[in-house]
Amino acid sequence: MAEERIVVYTLGECPACEKLRASYHAGGIPFEERRVDQDQRWLDEALRLADMVPIVVHPSGKVEVGVEGEMG
Repeated sequence: MAEERIVVYTLGECPACEKLRASYHAGGIPFEERRVDQDQRWLDEALRLADMVPIVVHPSGKVEVGVEGEMG
């Protein structure tokens, strides 16, 4: 069975996204990053969830927008 990972929708030039990536890497938290500025499919998925990034989708289905009070 495949490990379920957190999915994070991000932009390349986004301070809040950079902060989230750095935090997850430092904490050893595995995640799948989907850059909405690189794939129209991922942009369409992200827009169904929220209108700003980062968007974090947990394996449980819980969705969070932003990181520690910041949004891009």
